[in-house]
Amino acid sequence: MEVAFSTSTGVLIDQDFNTTTRFAVWHVGVDEICYAYAAPVQEQGYSRDDRISARVNALQHCTIVCTRAMNGPTAAKLAARNIHLLKTGDTVSIEEMLTRLQEALRSNPAPWLRKAEAA
Repeated sequence: MEVAFSTSTGVLIDQDFNTTTRFAVWHVGVDEICYAYAAPVQEQGYSRDDRISARVNALQHCTIVCTRAMNGPTAAKLAARNIHLLKTGDTVSIEEMLTRLQEALRSNPAPWLRKAEAA
């Protein structure tokens, strides 16, 4: 599955979803983790909805997005596209989150994570 991280450095989840200018996308599976690509945000307009839509569109192939923070309307837009949300609340390393996700996949994953991995 593809997992996106809101980041300014490529190393830390250090950006809020609504203000990040790029996402680092990784492929995460039970037996592998590898960097896939950077997804830059192509903003098309100045309204808040346009800015949010640009970020959601950049993640159209992702299953999960990890971000420091996100508001309710944005979370609803992601959910409508079957993209699951993980909020860290604080700055966390991408490597740490990748390890946690893989450990969850290897053990007894929550039903939503099992479904996301199968997609």
